Amino acid sequence: MAGGRWDPPRYKRIEKIPFIPTELEIDALIAGCGEKSAALLQALKETGMRIGEAWNLKWIDIDTVNSTISITPEKGSHARMFKVSNKLLAMINKIPKKSAKIFGTYELRGYRGSFVGQRKRTARKLQNPRINQITFHTFRHWKATMECHRTKDILHVMKLLGHKNIKNTLIYTQLLPFQENEQFISKVAANTKEGCQLIEENWEYVTGEYNDGGKIFRKPK
Repeated sequence: MAGGRWDPPRYKRIEKIPFIPTELEIDALIAGCGEKSAALLQALKETGMRIGEAWNLKWIDIDTVNSTISITPEKGSHARMFKVSNKLLAMINKIPKKSAKIFGTYELRGYRGSFVGQRKRTARKLQNPRINQITFHTFRHWKATMECHRTKDILHVMKLLGHKNIKNTLIYTQLLPFQENEQFISKVAANTKEGCQLIEENWEYVTGEYNDGGKIFRKPK
């Protein structure tokens, strides 16, 4: 406009509620992938780290004695250390040590196509199109939502994700509104070893003793 000033409209980001799959769907996708992909996805599931953080993991970041993984943060978030399961450590140890990095021996964008292919095959085999909605970042959303529900501690979830601004974490308090009549699956641990394994897999202790039939654990379906 002659003699005038034009201010272009500002783009306003539209908030979308993240897709949250069931744990059974996540586990089915992991089981349908090759060994290296399965280990990568299991790491995302257990820690909620970003795909870039997982892709850059090095062998020196793995502490098999204390069962921990340390990550170098991206996007200006905080460095974190995660306690992980023996199952994940065993999956990682099956990967050949061909370089300093565990997963990212080539560009991440080159791997995405392989992941999409494995995801499509799994969704088709199980006749579950929801699996095709699972992205790398879905694992982060799922972990944060589960931890928010389990602990009711938003600061814990903020620390887990490495967020510096709690506003980025608050969305998870709105997701997956469990009802009083929510359904659970249960397992019984006959000894301490089995009990520890269930705790590592995020099962919640309910009742019982090892010397009286076993301890009962549960988690949402």
